Amino acid sequence: MQKNLQSLQKKINIKFKDLNLLKKALTHKSYDSVDNNEKIEFLGDRVLGLVIAKKLLEIYTNEKEGILDKKFASLVNKKTCLLIANKLDIEKFILILRSTKNKLKIEDKVLSDACEAIIGAIYLDKGFHVAENFILNLWKDEIDKSVITKIDAKTKLQEYSLKIYKKLPIYKLISNTGPIHKPVIKVSVKLDGSKNFYGESKSKKDAEQSAANLCLNNLNIK
Repeated sequence: MQKNLQSLQKKINIKFKDLNLLKKALTHKSYDSVDNNEKIEFLGDRVLGLVIAKKLLEIYTNEKEGILDKKFASLVNKKTCLLIANKLDIEKFILILRSTKNKLKIEDKVLSDACEAIIGAIYLDKGFHVAENFILNLWKDEIDKSVITKIDAKTKLQEYSLKIYKKLPIYKLISNTGPIHKPVIKVSVKLDGSKNFYGESKSKKDAEQSAANLCLNNLNIK
């Protein structure tokens, strides 16, 4: 086990003062029911959350809380932790009692939990700054890819109207002209007390989006 721990330290480029912390991070409760990684994984989960939340606020200074929340969830979930665990080949280092049914495969949750436990161990042994660098280095690609579909204009306008006026925007069909194969549909939208904003398109849905977008821009709604 000592050799495995040395190998993992090289892989993560961190030399532990207390190697027992790293060993604990890799110890599943099936292997040791008392001295295992459950509590240290609990800590690592919180450290990961803090680092990712802090980074998202730095990157997306003008983004709304709802979008940040979606980005955050995609970066700290078990799926992403499993991806990082596989990057580090954590399966090679886990201390676990394998059942006769499952000799070859370790459950995904065990690996993702161990990933968070390693973060907890690094935090306890080296402090927040080292743990933060470890996370940001390994999560860099995932942070770069964490593009959540932008909220469409209608949804954004609806959220704004409900928040400010406690009412939904009012859409009206103004006209439906042009040939059947190439219609031109015109709609209007207004908020409580605002003027009408118009949008045109081949479909009612797209015309409403166009009108909502115009309304957002004219009223400077971010």
